[in-house]
Amino acid sequence: MQRLPLPVIALIGTGGTIAATAASSTEVTDYTVTEPVNALLHAVPQITAVASIRAQQAFNVDSREITSAMLLRLARLVRRTLAQSDIDGVVITHGTDTLEETAYFLSLVVQSEKPVVLVGAMRPASAISADGPLNLLNAVLVATTPAARGMGVVVTLNDEIHAARYVSKANTTRLDAFSSGNQGALGAIHNGIVQFDQLPARGWPLAGSPDGGFDLTGLRQLPRVDILYDHQDAGRHLYEASIKAGVQGLVVAACGDGGLTPKAVQGLRLAAKHGIVCVRASRTGSGIVSGALHDTRYNWVSANSLNPQKARILLMLALTRTTDRRTIQAWFDHR
Repeated sequence: MQRLPLPVIALIGTGGTIAATAASSTEVTDYTVTEPVNALLHAVPQITAVASIRAQQAFNVDSREITSAMLLRLARLVRRTLAQSDIDGVVITHGTDTLEETAYFLSLVVQSEKPVVLVGAMRPASAISADGPLNLLNAVLVATTPAARGMGVVVTLNDEIHAARYVSKANTTRLDAFSSGNQGALGAIHNGIVQFDQLPARGWPLAGSPDGGFDLTGLRQLPRVDILYDHQDAGRHLYEASIKAGVQGLVVAACGDGGLTPKAVQGLRLAAKHGIVCVRASRTGSGIVSGALHDTRYNWVSANSLNPQKARILLMLALTRTTDRRTIQAWFDHR
């Protein structure tokens, strides 16, 4: 019987814990990114039975070092790769600290039905109990699964599959650090079998939205957006500093349902007077920030269910298109 050709998966390395090593095999916190993406493949020879891999290195850094310029480079690389007719999907290795930001960014700018899967690890490659090899195998399995087509960008760690829109890192060190909160995981990988149990309810698929997502054509840099954290007895000096620094957008990790302390109100009103688009998110980690009368009065935006770091991603892209509050609010309500 003639064997069918294996799917072709592009593996793009960006670094992170999955590509890191420590001084000893029992050390799982103090480590350094050292391994190129090809080295990760050597640790998982089983992948060759699942897909034909084409590996390339975008960059090799701790994810805390990733900049907006690097996000643009990665997005363009992913889009070029997906445009190749013989590529069936993309897997991206990434550090977990900012993985959710990169995943959400890609979900807003990548326009393809082909699977895009981000994967990382909570323990370095040198650890006795490294989780990276199985996570990587699972990511390739997801990328080769027909059911993953049209799902948008997904994240897989710890045998779970999550939508980029909802997933966040919710624990500092545990293997089950990633969660999609009330929405839950899209599915799971068990004993080499990929199973999807639900569709991402919001923004699915982004590539099929009426305007086709955010266009990066001719875009050399992203607008500068800061995140400020509100708290008891907060001052307005950080708002003044951001205004002076020339930011184009501000996201506030506000209290509860987007509630602001008195000086935060002053700071956002001042920022809005300077033409800065301001978004109220929540520092709680889950839930929807309700729209308020103050939003219309002061030209603010409510983040809906996006956490502050994802609100920043969407606001940066929104500002490449418009500063109109109602348009930006509509994107926050639907993406």
